[in-house]
Amino acid sequence: MTPSFALVDCNNFYVSCERVFNPALEGWPVIVLSNNDGCAVARSNEAKALGIGMADPLYKIRALVNTHRVVTLSSNYALYADMSARVMQILEAQAPAVEVYSIDEAFLDLSGFKPSKATAFCRQLRQTIHSWTGIPTCVGIGPTKTLAKVANRLAKKHPQTGGVLNLTDPALQTRALNMTEIGDVWGIGRRWSKRLTAYGITTAAQLRGVCPTWVRKRFNVVLQQTVLELQGKPMLTMETCPPPRKSITTSRTFGQRVTELEPLLEAVATFTAKTAEKLRHHGLLTSTLTVFLSTSRFDRPELCYQNAQTLSLTEPSSDTNTLIHHAHAGLTRIYRPGYRYQKAGVLLLDLISIKSYQPNLFTDHTGREKSTHLMRAMDALNGRWGRGTIRFGAEGISSQPVWGSSARRKTPAYTTRWQDLPTVYADSPDQR
Repeated sequence: MTPSFALVDCNNFYVSCERVFNPALEGWPVIVLSNNDGCAVARSNEAKALGIGMADPLYKIRALVNTHRVVTLSSNYALYADMSARVMQILEAQAPAVEVYSIDEAFLDLSGFKPSKATAFCRQLRQTIHSWTGIPTCVGIGPTKTLAKVANRLAKKHPQTGGVLNLTDPALQTRALNMTEIGDVWGIGRRWSKRLTAYGITTAAQLRGVCPTWVRKRFNVVLQQTVLELQGKPMLTMETCPPPRKSITTSRTFGQRVTELEPLLEAVATFTAKTAEKLRHHGLLTSTLTVFLSTSRFDRPELCYQNAQTLSLTEPSSDTNTLIHHAHAGLTRIYRPGYRYQKAGVLLLDLISIKSYQPNLFTDHTGREKSTHLMRAMDALNGRWGRGTIRFGAEGISSQPVWGSSARRKTPAYTTRWQDLPTVYADSPDQR
């Protein structure tokens, strides 16, 4: 059976999610900002046309934003995650096999489709996603994942494709690769792009024609696989089962600088609780915890400070209380007064599946059983009534802590919070 892949990519995903619940944003330049409203992490086509680049700091484009009345919104990750889940559910219900690649991208296995049927299927799928969620998508089809990526990019750039481009035809592949600059090929970063350009390789078509052995000798096996993929030889298979996690982290840039230890302890406890919840969600335990904090790298050198502390647990755990205890111990060791801290976080390492964990035969596990029941009850309550409904006192009780992120332009959580559900008013007969 001839392999065939499709890449479904949501267009300007964060902006599209906002437009679903605020149609008045259609046609306007819109950007979504990162944590603390720092820089642009998503841009509408209208904002891109103004020259606003990805990750442009807001303070640098302020004049452009004001002149062209660009709508600026704070990131609403709860909304984006829920809308992503809805799109992925549609794909999993419609396609034979799905690999969720990112929050707004997924690969489909279309090996059982004829080329014409694959195109028709993807056009219908694209319409279904837009009809059921309001999210616009583009689909690229190819005999390899890399070619599907190329097809998807061109489908976005050229409206005449109708949002779907099939590159299973060799002649069409050549045309498409000649139109694709080397830096736009999946997996080729800025460093490789410069090196390849120095060799006179400036397009994807030229890279396809290079000897794979030559590429491996002068670069590595990863770029060799890219060349083979561009030649239509599948080197990357579908990964329908995500690989085991090697680490889990939660970190935040503070809304304002923090100088005292107490709010830092509160912030780290909150980050640890969130990370522990992720740990339990994936059925994992950790035996190593790293806590870190830093000032801004833009401060004067004498005002800069960053440090981290790694601690080992006596037994693998996913208990929030245990992890907070270790995180606080590590933070206390690395905290230095007199600095204005901008960021802190927690990293869990040495993860193992709870199913494969073999407890110590000579240890009393009564406490572990109680902990398991307590964590399960907390997760159930927070899952039903919202994160933070039940939390540890070390996380603080303020809804607006001094270390909290600044998100003055954040829209409601339309799909995940009852009080934020959109309200529709019907005209009374007398008003018609």
